[in-house]
Amino acid sequence: MQRIVWVLVAAAWLAGCNSVLTRPDAGAVSAHGSNPAPAAAVTAPAGNQPEASASSAQQPLDKGAPHVTLTPESTPPEAAPAPPKDLWAQLRRGFQLHDYAHARVDQQLQWYASHTEYMQRVMTRAEPFLYMILNEVEKRHMPTEIALLPVVESAFQPFAYSHGRAAGIWQFIPSTGRLYGLKQNWWYDGRRDVVASTKAALDYLQKLHDQFNGDWLLALAAYNSGEGTVQRAIERNQRKHLPTDFWSLDLPRETQGYAPRLLAVAMVIGHPRKYGLNLQSVPNQAQLAHVKVGSQIDMALAAQMAGISVEEMYKLNPGFNRWATAPKGPHILLVPIEKRQRFEEKLAALPASERIQWKRHKIVRGDSLNLIARRYHTTPEMLKRVNHLRGSTIVAGQHLIIPVARRAFSHYELTALQRRKALLKVGAANNKTIHVVRSGDTFWELSRRYGVSVRKIARWNGMAPRDHLVPGRKLVIHGVAKAQKVSYTLPTGRGLPLAAMLRPIRYTVRHGDSLAVIARRFNVTIRQLCKWNRVDKDDYLQPGQRLTLYVDVTRQADSS
Repeated sequence: MQRIVWVLVAAAWLAGCNSVLTRPDAGAVSAHGSNPAPAAAVTAPAGNQPEASASSAQQPLDKGAPHVTLTPESTPPEAAPAPPKDLWAQLRRGFQLHDYAHARVDQQLQWYASHTEYMQRVMTRAEPFLYMILNEVEKRHMPTEIALLPVVESAFQPFAYSHGRAAGIWQFIPSTGRLYGLKQNWWYDGRRDVVASTKAALDYLQKLHDQFNGDWLLALAAYNSGEGTVQRAIERNQRKHLPTDFWSLDLPRETQGYAPRLLAVAMVIGHPRKYGLNLQSVPNQAQLAHVKVGSQIDMALAAQMAGISVEEMYKLNPGFNRWATAPKGPHILLVPIEKRQRFEEKLAALPASERIQWKRHKIVRGDSLNLIARRYHTTPEMLKRVNHLRGSTIVAGQHLIIPVARRAFSHYELTALQRRKALLKVGAANNKTIHVVRSGDTFWELSRRYGVSVRKIARWNGMAPRDHLVPGRKLVIHGVAKAQKVSYTLPTGRGLPLAAMLRPIRYTVRHGDSLAVIARRFNVTIRQLCKWNRVDKDDYLQPGQRLTLYVDVTRQADSS
């Protein structure tokens, strides 16, 4: 009898063990059942299974307590850490590029660490836009160092324009900008629109990242110099059986320092105290609001309605070139977030027809759409559209309706026109000259005439060397003495004195030049050239030789 009892106890014990180790199918409840049941055990994918601790694996079974199988679903999820209150801390959390140990990075780091005032100014310019840019970067799961790339590209100056015709904080050239959907016309340049260009730049960077097999440094190099340049460098190294990482490639000098500059900037932002940067705290929240205006609006009126200055309106919306937003859009303006409600309320109360001021113009003999458009700072296309004109023919005596600015153009300080005028005022008056572009003028011709480089002339005037010179445009030329009135004798042999405007210039001899060619180009005589430069008329001019000329600016219009 005692033996039977022991057998029954052993059987019961084994049954209890089996209920813990193997979950019977009967315990499962249909998804459509009304009574909830413990979730069935789920096998995690290989490599992602949480490992059990040694103590839990060796813990003896408690036969007096109900037995529950712990599964990944039954483990309470960890609460996501709260985002930092400081934007710089949020930025640092996403840093992923760690190729910092390199001499090129050290060189760039030394420069940024010794120019903390410059870095402070750049970071101040970045503040209004950085939250938006960082948010876009994080949505794409990119390294957050990418949000600092405009520091390297443009120092966060939205009106930056390079000698290579790149514009905006992300420095898009025209063709790449158009490829990534950035409109460029008389009214608007999407390359300077911070929101539109940020999305375009991140699209381009993501494409480059995928193209170069997930290597961010190669993607950055391609963003700077073009994917073809980087691809050819990789193929050269492959043929030589050399490494093809960024540091091993033979790239243009500027590109070799490009990614290291970004890495150095990230190091300074990552450890501001270490590098002597007084980085002020910035709230980790949006500072700007997008407001849909729905139609073209005068920028001065928009600023007034939002309660900000016209200058601030342009700084927040640098894509707009003129006194009003573009007729065909985009119809969105950025305003400080605390001004959003006021702006939207006033905008809702203002009919679209009153957002632009209109003037009635009577056409006179000699008028053309181009002439009228220039006079009123608009475009022929705009005049055709608002006046329902099919062609460019207009008739004297008829009238045109023309959109006009509400204020004097001097109030629109950051339009393309006013920015050009401001450049003309830079520098001492006695050490510069203003050149009015004539038909046929080129940067190369002007550089020879004034003895300065093409790139300098372009930079002084906010242009690129490949930009087209429009007749009538004024250009400032620095380092050229202001013209003075002097009296000299005409080279006609009659000895008649003439008060003329003479300007000394330095001319560099080029291949194919001769005294006769130079004299004819600048409307002077060979004899004068010889006298001014102490050369003989039969001397051979060497390319690179420098000559001094005194040219009469009133006669240069007749030069070939």
